[in-house]
Amino acid sequence: MSENKERLLLRVVAGGILLILALSVLSLRLHRISELPQGIQSDEGPDGVYALQVLQGEHAVFFPEAASGREWMGVYAIALTTSALGRSILAFRLPTALASAATVFAVFWLGRLFFGRDGSGRPTPWRGLFIGSVGAGALAVSLGQTIIGRASLRANYLPLLLTLCFVFLWWGWSGAAQKRSWWRIAMAGVCAGLLPYTYIPSRFTPFLFLAFGLSFLFPLCSARKERVRAELPSAAIFVGVAGLVAAPILLYFALNPEHFFIRSREVWLLREGEGTLWGALLRNAWEHLLAFGFHGDRRERYNFAGLPMLNPWEALSFWVGVGTAVWRWRRRPAYRLLLLWLAVLLVPAMLSLDADLGPNTLRMIGAAPAVYLLIGVGLWEAYEFLRLRLWPYSAADLQNGGSGGLSDMGQARHRIQSQVTVALAVLVAGLVVLRGLRTYQTYFREWAVTPAFYLTYQGEWADAARILNAQPAAPGTVYLLPYRFDEHYGFEYLYHGNAPAYVIRAIRPDLPQKVHTTLAAIEDLSSVKVLDWNDNLSWSGQGDGNLVTLLDKFGRYQSSEAFPNFQIHTYTDVALDRPWTFYGQLKPMAVRYDGGITLLGLALGQGVQQFPSQQSVSPERGGSLWVALQWQTEFGLETDFAVSLRLQNADGQNTYQTDHVLGNSTFARTRNWRADVPVDTLFHLDLPADLPPGDYELKLIVYNTETLVPTVEIDVWKPELLLARLLLQENGQQE
Repeated sequence: MSENKERLLLRVVAGGILLILALSVLSLRLHRISELPQGIQSDEGPDGVYALQVLQGEHAVFFPEAASGREWMGVYAIALTTSALGRSILAFRLPTALASAATVFAVFWLGRLFFGRDGSGRPTPWRGLFIGSVGAGALAVSLGQTIIGRASLRANYLPLLLTLCFVFLWWGWSGAAQKRSWWRIAMAGVCAGLLPYTYIPSRFTPFLFLAFGLSFLFPLCSARKERVRAELPSAAIFVGVAGLVAAPILLYFALNPEHFFIRSREVWLLREGEGTLWGALLRNAWEHLLAFGFHGDRRERYNFAGLPMLNPWEALSFWVGVGTAVWRWRRRPAYRLLLLWLAVLLVPAMLSLDADLGPNTLRMIGAAPAVYLLIGVGLWEAYEFLRLRLWPYSAADLQNGGSGGLSDMGQARHRIQSQVTVALAVLVAGLVVLRGLRTYQTYFREWAVTPAFYLTYQGEWADAARILNAQPAAPGTVYLLPYRFDEHYGFEYLYHGNAPAYVIRAIRPDLPQKVHTTLAAIEDLSSVKVLDWNDNLSWSGQGDGNLVTLLDKFGRYQSSEAFPNFQIHTYTDVALDRPWTFYGQLKPMAVRYDGGITLLGLALGQGVQQFPSQQSVSPERGGSLWVALQWQTEFGLETDFAVSLRLQNADGQNTYQTDHVLGNSTFARTRNWRADVPVDTLFHLDLPADLPPGDYELKLIVYNTETLVPTVEIDVWKPELLLARLLLQENGQQE
């Protein structure tokens, strides 16, 4: 084939591959991006809140207050799309989806640059095209990268900028010193300087640049010293531009060093006493290496069903690629760089710990381009290994062919080799396409349509924002939304309704005072609307019941309106002229259990009325009872306890039961409570309206959450404790 025909064929094939890559990212990264995921989960939300601050003129290079701090890039990208598209899911997710899509094309570009020439500088365009295509294709159809790429996580900017940095660096630095492209090296410096504005693992990239640069000096000799002198101007441009671009955030951290370690302190490997550093590091390193084909991330917001990061053929190719790169690292700078890239950018994940949820693929994302290019390397090297052994060109083939090229035998071998090459290319393309179809099926048909996916991305909060945004203006109205924290960043970003809306950590011990203070600050308060979440939203921790109890006691119930995920209860005539409390007083108790926990106090009531405990009371049938219990644990407790509240009829049969794991105001379970410090808990019993009239006993059982074995009262040795006797009358009126 003539050189012109081969060049034309190369361009046609490259164009076809780019078209396939474009279709892949459109189908997997951008398809229905305004709908799925339906909500904004906690890892994403702070960028949206800070973006709103930016649009209000509050600028910064680092935002330290919310969720352990946020770098500049993700915040300003959302601010840009929000200014154009408004406060919407589309505006929130579009920047990172585009960044994830762009990374695919950057990896394709980098693969062609890295492997488009051999060690002696001769062009090898088909090798570069193959490795770049396989790496980009596998990245494009990866399930894990699709899930992360569709989430508004600032981590998506790291692989894009790091890949572009090496694209410009390789492109500009290749060749003799006099042929260097200074503007390309400067662009590489710009990309490197932007890395600290993306995601915490980017702080390890200077070690990658340094290690790769130093790798050219070994073994150190006079010729290499001369080469270093020749390379200094190029290196100075790269480092100087990178330092200039990164200077604002570097200066910020120099002036605020405590902010540099905000998140690092929270996820540091030994934060919970995981033994020796080396032992914990080796265990964590092994856990993350297993992601490459053996087991995966069990965090539902980053992965599906704990699947490995690589499927079997990708994993096999990856490990072949790693082995090849190790074998040839000295002679081939591209192989050396991929190995260093993989090793250095895996370190942040290996140095952090996040429960027993397997490898954290989000913290590994900086290494993703190297991982997928090594898959291409592995496939290519396996093909070359087989080609050279099954269809080699011998010296006789060349001699017998004369000036015409190959001999007849050589031409036959060449035809076979060409056919096998085409077959291999079709096979690999088919594997990538099948992987893409499977990813589409898994994400859009199996995962995104499930309630678990909806809850993982907290879609109910997006629905709440949408519904409340549509409510008509009502002067003096305020919304209270219970949650496990005093903020929900996704709701704050999406909500722009007419009435003030406050997210309340509704199981906090000072909730009554908190709500009273919040409402007292509102001028001309006319009504309070409380969101009462459906029971399947377990994160609420019965906090919505706490709010309803308070408003029942200090306001006048007016009406309720039902929506798919919640009800809105409206209260008027809210009394703010006296302090707010759940109950007047706790009845002191001293019920010591043999498991190491003690019940210190009890209060029982319905609405504004508090009943005398352990006596006969007549609540309204169909209403909600509240039960306040105060606890204290002993030193060295290693058990998590739960309580079972049971309503038994005159025959001793259970007619109603509700169980709850004991937790304090920060959701910590009993083994993590501070010993000898009282903890208040409040539970709500929604008594069925169809309970027959009669006498009932409300009893308490405390049991181990792991073994389900009850603990018993010391000196009594029975698990059940009588809390109150209830008389349910036909007319529902109290005696």
